[in-house]
Amino acid sequence: MSQKHLLTFIQKTYKMDADRVVLEKGGQKMTLQQVFRNLNMDPYDLSVDSLDVHAGRHTFHRFDKFNAKYNPVGASELREIFLKTDNCINGEYFAQIIKEVAHDLEESKYQYAEPRLSIYGSSPDEWESLAKWFIEHQVYSPNMKWMIQVPRIYDIFKSKKLVPNFARMLENIFFPLFEATLDPQKHKELHIFLKYVSGFDSVDDESKHSDHMFSFRSPKPEQWTTDDNPPYSYYIFYMYANIMVLNNLRKELGLSTFQFRPHCGEAGSITHLVSAFLTADNISHGLNLKQSPVLQYLYYLAQVPIAMSPLSNNSLFLEYSKNPLRDFLHKGLCVSLSTDDPMQFHYTKEPLMEEYAIAAQLWKLSTCDVCEIARNSVLQSGLCHQVKHFLGLNYLKDGHEGNDIRRTNVAQIRMAYRHETLCNELSFIVDAVKSEAMTPLQE
Repeated sequence: MSQKHLLTFIQKTYKMDADRVVLEKGGQKMTLQQVFRNLNMDPYDLSVDSLDVHAGRHTFHRFDKFNAKYNPVGASELREIFLKTDNCINGEYFAQIIKEVAHDLEESKYQYAEPRLSIYGSSPDEWESLAKWFIEHQVYSPNMKWMIQVPRIYDIFKSKKLVPNFARMLENIFFPLFEATLDPQKHKELHIFLKYVSGFDSVDDESKHSDHMFSFRSPKPEQWTTDDNPPYSYYIFYMYANIMVLNNLRKELGLSTFQFRPHCGEAGSITHLVSAFLTADNISHGLNLKQSPVLQYLYYLAQVPIAMSPLSNNSLFLEYSKNPLRDFLHKGLCVSLSTDDPMQFHYTKEPLMEEYAIAAQLWKLSTCDVCEIARNSVLQSGLCHQVKHFLGLNYLKDGHEGNDIRRTNVAQIRMAYRHETLCNELSFIVDAVKSEAMTPLQE
């Protein structure tokens, strides 16, 4: 939701539910009125500025300050009341505001979203709780699919003695999914919820440095008992391994499968992009690809989808003018524009339109460029085939044969050029491998 939407919702809720018990703090139950009184504020005096949930110059290279921005007016109490699924009111307000956002999407007809919900891995009950929230409040929309994001915060859980090792965290995340897959009748709510989940994301501050280099010598998850957080590649590999096994099982049983689409390459080591190249279906951001022409070429050859969010990056890690999206697009990488926390990085009720409008104006993108980005966006999403048929019935075919210009507005010559160039590059590699194999060994 936008900042203005959240502000209006808080004020509207206060008007209707001021005397409702919404928070339990230190064993004491508090009404909405008491919460605001404790914070020494009147919700009707709040403005978008005083709500203070917008990331700016002070969040640049400061992920901690970015995380703090999720607290409206700097108050964690308001975050728990309005932006959590598991609280004193069973996430009712959060569900209501999501349904309002979904209603706007449905009104616009051709806009779809894949919001994130978090599973932390501190307890195996998280999934059942989340599924119950989803079913109870009927948080369903034909214009929404859900992504599950898993924050890389094992070290916090270990320090609080919530998990004895990394294996327990993995079990808490994936074991309930295997149970619901094998016995849907016993886990009906989770089974239904998983039908609306399109994939998994791995999130946290990528710029955090780890002294450990993941290799075959690395301790197994059950042996990772130190307080240190495993490196990025360790998280990615074990998430990929579990998702792959789960997908194979669900496919055999005729159930939906999940994509693996981690945040990757926004900051930190270039090895993150190597890990994701080997394991991920899509990645988000991918800024550091511009530092490695070889990796860039591999991502191009494999056409790994990259969802980029220049406005988000502009507030966190990279100035807008230095963002490589236009270069990636012109080179033929499969890039799309995506919002990332509209509440923090966008000002209007149309955050995706902001991304497209600013990119088109700043980089002087042609209509064909913008439409190609939009087409890529649909292709790399977790939406079902019926929805993707908006691109044309043959959208799965390569080159111009898979492009319906009447629906995508992408020129056929552009699609033909993209396909021909990619085929030529792949043939160069095949020829090189053949000639290498035929060359006699020199003594």
